[in-house]
Amino acid sequence: MDRLVYIASATAARLETAQAVAANNLANASTTGFKADLLASRAALLQGDGWDSRVYAPVTGVGLDASAGAVNPTGRDLDLAIDGQGALAVQAADGTEAYTRAGNLRVSAGGLLETANGLPVLGDGGPLLIPPYQSISIGRDGTVSVVPDGQGPEAQAVVGRIKLVNPPPDSLQKGGDGTLRPADGGTLPADAAVRLTPGALEGSNVSAVGAMVQMIETSRQYELQVRLMQAAEKADQASSRLLSLNG
Repeated sequence: MDRLVYIASATAARLETAQAVAANNLANASTTGFKADLLASRAALLQGDGWDSRVYAPVTGVGLDASAGAVNPTGRDLDLAIDGQGALAVQAADGTEAYTRAGNLRVSAGGLLETANGLPVLGDGGPLLIPPYQSISIGRDGTVSVVPDGQGPEAQAVVGRIKLVNPPPDSLQKGGDGTLRPADGGTLPADAAVRLTPGALEGSNVSAVGAMVQMIETSRQYELQVRLMQAAEKADQASSRLLSLNG
């Protein structure tokens, strides 16, 4: 009987994790550039003498759905979407280089070009510092140009170029801060072939309807495991009563 209880309880624990992943995906269905998390697990035998008939499903990692989201025009000067594969280089909170496809940028009070959550955008020589300007534009190759304050369009000047990288999508993993990093660590080289679509944003690749259906299915599977545990408890109680009568 303990085999049934063990397998049902282990499956319920696995489903709780799956439910948390699905809920996080659903919560980010409208987050710019968000890539859905994928839960990976495998069937494994419980190790130990006499326990190898029990199977559980340990989580082997949280993967990443690298498919592109829909690109929506915004017309905003500091919005950009990446054409096809690629990512923007940013400086993570710990000072290391990380990557993102969230192109809703802004200029901080100190003049740094940064993401919407405050991570500095990196250029060829580090964070991009933007001088006071009356207009700003970003080219398809990541070149950032401004017209300085108090000057005419003829004074437009290039102030830097955003570092763009193009790793294989399946080589990236998502960190706890939501940025992307190479699974094997390190930094990625710039790729001059990556192109941007200025004045547009890439949406999340999460299907709200699909995530909701997954949550409902996971919830039903969890309820099934609970019913199995309750059935095992009733069977165990019936066995105990029989043994008591026979004794």
